[in-house]
Amino acid sequence: MRSYSELFRTREFTPLFLSSCLGAAASTVSGLALATLVHRATQSPLLTALSMFGPSLAQMIGATTLLSAADRMPPRATVAGIAFLFGLGTAVMAIPGLPVWAVFVLLLLLGLARSCGGGVQWGLLNEILAKEGYLLGRSVFNMMGGGAQVVGFATGGVLVALLSPGVTLLLAAGLYLAAALTARLGLTPRAPRATGRPSVARTWRTNAHLLSVPERRTLYLLLWVPNGLVVGCESLYVSYAPSRAGALFAFAALGMLVGDVTVGRLLPPRVRARLGIPFLLLLATPYLAFAWRPGIGVAAACAALASIGFGASLIQQERLVALIPDELSGHALGLHTAGMLTMQGVSAVLAGVIAQLTSPATAMTVMAAASIAVTLSLAPALLRRRAAPPESRRPEPSAPRGRQSEVNYP
Repeated sequence: MRSYSELFRTREFTPLFLSSCLGAAASTVSGLALATLVHRATQSPLLTALSMFGPSLAQMIGATTLLSAADRMPPRATVAGIAFLFGLGTAVMAIPGLPVWAVFVLLLLLGLARSCGGGVQWGLLNEILAKEGYLLGRSVFNMMGGGAQVVGFATGGVLVALLSPGVTLLLAAGLYLAAALTARLGLTPRAPRATGRPSVARTWRTNAHLLSVPERRTLYLLLWVPNGLVVGCESLYVSYAPSRAGALFAFAALGMLVGDVTVGRLLPPRVRARLGIPFLLLLATPYLAFAWRPGIGVAAACAALASIGFGASLIQQERLVALIPDELSGHALGLHTAGMLTMQGVSAVLAGVIAQLTSPATAMTVMAAASIAVTLSLAPALLRRRAAPPESRRPEPSAPRGRQSEVNYP
């Protein structure tokens, strides 16, 4: 599968794409509205950052307890059901006078629901397109996400200014409900990819199996940590420029869109495989300029340039998909998503604490420097692993044979 037209001729790709598009638009509009609401109520950089990215911390709980369900739930019902829950939760958060603590309780619950949703969605995408089409399909989803963020943050900024954060949240809730309806009507019923009951013990065993292979483990860390630290920079946009945060988010999304198009469509495979580390360094380096507290124009340009580096995740995901068994695709991709979002939440907290003690600009600089340091420390292990001859690589631990549709790891 080599063209976008082939993707959209695939039966279930379009409804899954449209549902995700509506959900992404809802997430960006509601995220900016909620951050503005919390900032006005508390004037706290930490709580403002947490309102946008704190729910990602719930992914850590889900990744260690619920993730084995990702391959054991019916995909259509799960994708539609999670979007419906987000619609209801967002509508509740629009209630006037709702205490800030209640907002964070809702965000935690929704984050737990999403911890399985990512695995189900990306496992379904891998099932619809097969491994050879996954990178192109995922790049289209990422480009859509970038475009939705450009439009969503710009529109959200206008709506918050002209209407109110509460009304904007209600509009976002409507988008979530539309996403649920699109998934329910457009996707066909599919059986779960694996049988057996999900459990905490099964989640732990499968996580351990996936992380037992050195190259897979390094890929997971590269997918989780460097970009999570940079998202910590993004979590401070509202605190850095309260009245212009929408512009920073929109330019960052535009840069991400450029990176995804470049990696997913323009770079040949051999060139693409060598650019994972350079893209990760590009992701963080422009944020070092915030040490000089640039004006909004320079800040937006830095955010756009840096976000091109998010294309690195496509390069690492392509390699990861090649290293995971089909029957664990939902769990493995869910582990990637949950770990990534967890790190984003942790980074938002860390960035908020540093900003509280110093300033948003200083915190963004520190987070960028940390991202560069992590990338440089992980790069040698990945390069050595790929340079080693095949016969010198340790074989992947095998699993006991069971039913073909179910995998049990010791």
